[in-house]
Amino acid sequence: MLFILQAGSTDTAQEAAALWRGTPFQALVELCQTSVADSGFPSVFAMWALMSLAMMAPTSLPALKTYSDLPDAARLGSSGFAALFGGYLTVWFAFSALAAAAQIALAKANLLDAEGRNLLPVMNAFLLALAGAYQFSALKEACLNSCRSPLMFFMANWREGLSGSALMGLKLGAICLGCCWALMLLAFVAGTMNLAFMGLATLLMVLEKLPQIGNRISTPLGIALLAAAALTLFIEYGLLT
Repeated sequence: MLFILQAGSTDTAQEAAALWRGTPFQALVELCQTSVADSGFPSVFAMWALMSLAMMAPTSLPALKTYSDLPDAARLGSSGFAALFGGYLTVWFAFSALAAAAQIALAKANLLDAEGRNLLPVMNAFLLALAGAYQFSALKEACLNSCRSPLMFFMANWREGLSGSALMGLKLGAICLGCCWALMLLAFVAGTMNLAFMGLATLLMVLEKLPQIGNRISTPLGIALLAAAALTLFIEYGLLT
């Protein structure tokens, strides 16, 4: 876990860029390779927005499909779906704006390397411990339960009309954010251009939201993240020889 989070040399990034060239993710790779010092807030925000979309899209598919299959949603047609998805994206764009602002602040303080990794081991340990501890929180469990039962979510939160769909999208996005925000922040540990981390994090978030196996993922993942936090501190303070 710690190796995957901290791997991501320039050579690896160049190889990843070649691998993703010609795919829909090429724009994301190019944005990730742009130095934060050489770009402003719009570019960094675009990078986080694309990264969030690429990572969250697979996890949101069950809920989006459930909505599109509902008779009441069918009466609204594509406009209702667009309103729902627009509300969902609004939440993640807000998160992306905050993450972009944090990245720019860290870069200006010279706390990020060229790959977007935080240079303070203590902060890395904190982010790992935060993500690990959050795996065992009641809030994460409640959000995961809603994500694992999209039909129950819509039955409990149904609102009529386009405005109602937008409001449901906002709530769905907030629940999704409640599941994933701590794992997303580990991009500051792994590096914002670490595609291996993006792929692993997306896989874990998808698996966590599957009703059949999700409960088997959360606890081991939390333990692994807490262990990675402790290992980071041990290495930093020379407790491992």
